Amino acid sequence: MGKTDKMIRIILAIVLVSLDFFRVVDSPYAWILTLLGIVLAGSTLISFCPLYTIFGINTNKSDNS
Repeated sequence: MGKTDKMIRIILAIVLVSLDFFRVVDSPYAWILTLLGIVLAGSTLISFCPLYTIFGINTNKSDNS
């Protein structure tokens, strides 16, 4: 996972969690935004995205594999 990809994921995670936390999205399913934000943040912290593996995507320029 590349640096740009990680930065986008962290920003998106913060936005998604904030939408639920500050009740910008006031719906019974707003907790899904928090869950998605946590998944994005978690995949960033471990630098692994299962969907990238399935689809053969590599955003890390320094990785030659």
